[in-house]
Amino acid sequence: MGNYKNLPAPTPEGGLNRYMQDIRKFPLLEPEEEYMLAKRWVEKQDSDAAHKMVTSHLRLAAKIAMGYRGYGLPQAEVISEANVGLMQAVKRFDPEKGFRLATYAMWWIRASIQEYVLRSWSMVKLGTTSAQKKLFFNLRKAKNKIGALEEGDMRPENVKKIASQLGVTEKEVISMNRRMSGGDASLNATVGSEGEGTMQWQDWLEDEDADQAGDYEARDELEARRELLAEAMDVLNEREKDILTQRRLSDQTITLEDLSGQYDVSRERIRQIEVRAFEKLQKRMRDLAQEKGMLASA
Repeated sequence: MGNYKNLPAPTPEGGLNRYMQDIRKFPLLEPEEEYMLAKRWVEKQDSDAAHKMVTSHLRLAAKIAMGYRGYGLPQAEVISEANVGLMQAVKRFDPEKGFRLATYAMWWIRASIQEYVLRSWSMVKLGTTSAQKKLFFNLRKAKNKIGALEEGDMRPENVKKIASQLGVTEKEVISMNRRMSGGDASLNATVGSEGEGTMQWQDWLEDEDADQAGDYEARDELEARRELLAEAMDVLNEREKDILTQRRLSDQTITLEDLSGQYDVSRERIRQIEVRAFEKLQKRMRDLAQEKGMLASA
């Protein structure tokens, strides 16, 4: 669908602020302009028209990506996955359906990010039940509704309330909450360029009652991911395997201090081994998943 090498790309080096400044250069589209561009793409495969539709919605993709900051994944990669979903949406958008591209693109952007989240988190012990998947994708929303986003370790009454709402145990809520540590993006930041008014991130939010986990509950893929994990573990040596298992794959994780004592090396050395092992395992998981056709098509 055209060449998107000239799209702004978030990088750790450039920083998120620089990326947000870059994508603000692209104007938002009026409904009539969006319709005509979409028609040009559908009828003539006009790559310039598709490019304009993509670039005008990069801010929307970034906003949705920021909603996943609590999953502990590199923000630049989450935004890149959001942009992949956006491009898929533009490719499939039908302007004759009567709704705006932003409404349609939200689903594709979110689906692309969630696929990335599941790929990355498939090596963290989440469990196999639909209730646990629902917890994974809805904990932050549930915390927000009861004003518990800033609590860190939540108060017992809030843990009990969320566990009841999402149909999981209080222990699972506590464990998931600790794994998903991270900040929230401001929903009050202006997305328009100067002169475009005061549109804010929250103006582009979809219905807060939408169930993010719904589509994934219908896809019982976690067992396949766990089998993939077992196969991918062979890429690690015994020390890497032991450290990663004790640090990330066990119900009761062990501290860096304890592991440094076991292996008679520094805490920093244990952390380096853990990070390297995780990266190796993640790459092997992704390669295996691609070989087996388990990743969403681009």
